Amino acid sequence: MRLTCPFCGSRGLEEFTYRGDASVRRPAADASEQAWVDYVYLRDNPCGRHQELWYHGAGCRSWLVVTRDTRTHEIFDVRNARDVAVAERQTEAGKGENS
Repeated sequence: MRLTCPFCGSRGLEEFTYRGDASVRRPAADASEQAWVDYVYLRDNPCGRHQELWYHGAGCRSWLVVTRDTRTHEIFDVRNARDVAVAERQTEAGKGENS
């Protein structure tokens, strides 16, 4: 499997480290104990298209959000995790303005 880093180009998988599910969101500081238990310990085992966090440790040391099919390992998208987080914050801010 090869990943196309947005900064370094196509690279072998050995340069990257899988770091977990990219769809999990940290609960608010005042969230319930159960919400924190779910955040820390519970993960889905998705079948199909899924967003994952990968770290390019042997390259540019960037955190990446990779959209991958867990059945076929087909890569659909690789984006800088910072850009994804900024876009999500802007989307959330836009929702707050419209409500």
